[in-house]
Amino acid sequence: MHVEDVPPVPAGTSRSTSATIQPNILRYLTSVAFERGVDLRPHLEQVGLSEALMRSAALRVSYRQGSAVIRRALELTGDEHLGMKVGAAQHLTAWGLLGFALMAAENLRQAAETGVTYQNLSGAMVVWSAGEEDGGFAIRADLPDPAMDPGVAVFLVEEALTSAVTLARLTVGPEFGPRVVEFAFPAPAHSDPYGPFFGCPVRFGVPVSRVVIEPVWARAPMPGRDPVTFASALETLDEQMASRRHHQELLEVMEISIAQSLPVVPSFAEQARRHAASERTLRRRLADCGTTYEALVDGVRRERVEQLLRRPEPTLRDIAHQAGFSDERTLRRAVRRWHGTSSRRLREEMLGAEGPALG
Repeated sequence: MHVEDVPPVPAGTSRSTSATIQPNILRYLTSVAFERGVDLRPHLEQVGLSEALMRSAALRVSYRQGSAVIRRALELTGDEHLGMKVGAAQHLTAWGLLGFALMAAENLRQAAETGVTYQNLSGAMVVWSAGEEDGGFAIRADLPDPAMDPGVAVFLVEEALTSAVTLARLTVGPEFGPRVVEFAFPAPAHSDPYGPFFGCPVRFGVPVSRVVIEPVWARAPMPGRDPVTFASALETLDEQMASRRHHQELLEVMEISIAQSLPVVPSFAEQARRHAASERTLRRRLADCGTTYEALVDGVRRERVEQLLRRPEPTLRDIAHQAGFSDERTLRRAVRRWHGTSSRRLREEMLGAEGPALG
């Protein structure tokens, strides 16, 4: 099959491409893995996250970058409960101003609701919600994409609920314990760590992953509660949220523009004209978002290549053309850089079987 015979991939982009997540989970994951003799730095670099970048307070990562590193960490450590280890290692200080606001909240419930409101500033890779349920107060964690890799999904939910309980114990006291903890995935082969850590009944295969706490714990006062400090922190967080929405809109608009233009990549000068800005101003706005135009192009191309590799009919020549690469060799180098493996092997993994001969 040749280029003209391959139906085009629908133009568009996805949340997974934009670099909008604070890399708190990856920082803790790197530390926890290192304690287990696994150095994740080469794998961070494979997805464009150098050691220097990981130390930057302005760094933002995408779901794709985060998921790729998590998947590799699971493979290298062989620890099916790695998410619990990472969640248990965390502290509110990693959340910056949001963590400070939570410590200044009136009680645990207000802290949880504040965390949900400003979750996009915390580096969360799940979708948090909270409210009264079953006579108690529930903190829920949903996946942003139900089709996410199962291993990464379990990691993220484990990390989320474990970190919620860990942070509660760090603030209201080590004696804190939920009424019940539920996971929306089947019971793992080895569920030994759950009971001792959570200290309550743990259920699996339920519709929603959540931690349910008793009303008395929801009303537990935060040791650092201070209404004036809390209100002041929320004002600043509101400003950050408004700025973040502006940044995310810019990234999404540019990604859509690139995806719709492939196989031709719009020049940066053209993008600046579309945004009625000088090239210098647009580069500065992207830098404020923690990224570059080249990184956005690379992310959209990668998404297009992965979409096409999941289909058995396109050849490498077809894929290189649709993703805007000059030739197959350039495509192969890009796939090797992204995934550390060949295009053929990646396609076989994606299709779950031997793929057809490529190009």
